[in-house]
Amino acid sequence: MHTDQSLRSADAAFVTPEAPATRGLKSSGALPFLLGAGLLGTIGVFVHMAHASALTATWFRCAFGLAGLTVWILVRGQGRALRLTRSTGHLVLLASLLMVLGWALFFAAIERTSTSMAVVLFHMQPMWVLVLGALWLHERSSRQRLVSVFVAMAGLVLATGVLQHHPAASQAAQVSYWIGVAFCLVGAFCTACVTVLARRLRQIPAGALAWWQCALGTAVLWIWPMRLGWPEWGASWVWLASLGLIHTAAAYTLMYAGMARLTTGRIAVFQFIYPAIAILIDWQFFDQRLGRLQLLGIAVMGLAIWSSEQGWGRRRLAIGRG
Repeated sequence: MHTDQSLRSADAAFVTPEAPATRGLKSSGALPFLLGAGLLGTIGVFVHMAHASALTATWFRCAFGLAGLTVWILVRGQGRALRLTRSTGHLVLLASLLMVLGWALFFAAIERTSTSMAVVLFHMQPMWVLVLGALWLHERSSRQRLVSVFVAMAGLVLATGVLQHHPAASQAAQVSYWIGVAFCLVGAFCTACVTVLARRLRQIPAGALAWWQCALGTAVLWIWPMRLGWPEWGASWVWLASLGLIHTAAAYTLMYAGMARLTTGRIAVFQFIYPAIAILIDWQFFDQRLGRLQLLGIAVMGLAIWSSEQGWGRRRLAIGRG
C-alpha cells in the first residue's frame, strides 16, 4: 500500500472514524473505487433522458465536470497539482485524450446498441487492464485473481441476456449494431490504457487527472453543440449537467483516489460492479425484466468479486503477521 504524503492528502476526504472492516476497505482504496463505479452504473438513465447526440453529451459531461472539479480542487487548495511537468505532462495529456475518446465512443455505442449492452461490451476492459498491467507495469496477477476476472466475465455474458434474446433485424440495423460493438471494443482499450496510466500517475491528487480530461474535452468538442445547436433549455440541461457533476467530477475523483492504492488485478475485478448496476438500473427504469440467466449472471459476478477479495484479505493478513 502506498503511504507517501501526496496520496494521503489526495484521499483525506475519505478518512473518517469507522469500523475496522470499513477502514480496511478505505485504506486499500477499494471503497472509493466501488462508490465511483456504482455512480457510473446509473449513467444510462441520464444519457437516455438528456436526448442529445453522442458528442454533444460528451461536451456537456466535460464542461460541467470541469466546473465541478475546479471548485473541488480550489476548495482543497490543490491548484498547483494541475501544473504539467516534463516527467508527467505527456502522460496526463495522453490519458485525457484517451478518456475523452472513450466517452465519445461509449455514447455513440449506446445510440447503436443499448445502454446495458454498451456497458457490458465496454467491460472487455478488465482483460486489457490485466494485460497492460503485466506488460507495462510488470505487475503479476495471482491465479485466483485471473480466475475471478474470467468468472466475472462469464457472469457478465449471462447478465446481458444475449443467450436468451435474438431479435430479427434489418441489414442496416445489424450493420449499425456491429459498428456500435466496434466502438465499444476500441473504447474499452482506450479506458484500459487510462486505468494503467492512472497507476503511473498516482502521485497526482485524485481530481487533477480527471480535471485535465474534462479540460481537454471541453476545449476540443465545443464546436459540436455550436454546429448542431444547443439542447432545449430545461430538463435536458439538468440531465446533461449531471453527467458532468455526478458521473465525472464525483465518480472519477472517487475512482482515481482508489486506483492510486489498488493493483491492476483488483481494479480489473472491481470494474464489474459498474455493469452489474447498469443492468439493474435498466431493469428498474426501462422495464427490461431480468431472466433467470441474467440474475444468475449478476450473482456470478458478485461471487467472483467476493472470492477475489477473500483471497486478497487472507494474503494481506498473512503478510501482516509475517
